[in-house]
Amino acid sequence: MLNKKQKVSDEIPSSSMADIAFLLLIFFLVTTVFPKDRGLPIVLPEAQDEVEVSQRNILHIDIMPNGTVQLRRGDSQNTSTVSPRDIEGIWRIEVAQNPNLIAAVKTHPDAQHRYMIQVLDGLQMAGAERIALQMLEG
Repeated sequence: MLNKKQKVSDEIPSSSMADIAFLLLIFFLVTTVFPKDRGLPIVLPEAQDEVEVSQRNILHIDIMPNGTVQLRRGDSQNTSTVSPRDIEGIWRIEVAQNPNLIAAVKTHPDAQHRYMIQVLDGLQMAGAERIALQMLEG
């Protein structure tokens, strides 16, 4: 009896390739860590008793749905309409006249989020430390 040599195949077996691909896919899905959304870096103060603030120390900044910003100083009914980009310069001028100034930022519910961010960025660039955030009613 003659011993016949078995022929060795030079092909890669592809019958288990799908199994291997699915195992690798499951492995990477299970071991992947997804980053969490951080949101805006705003540090909110602890709750304190309400403090009465003089209206002359408040600069009302109302953000409208069309992206314009209306400024009103204290009790005054006079408003001026500006762009969100102008807030930084206006804040610097106002705080130079009154160092106790507080920015009362009120955003209309229909205003886009980016308008509020532009105003807050301008206030931050100007060094504003006292900012009150509210929703504009009306």
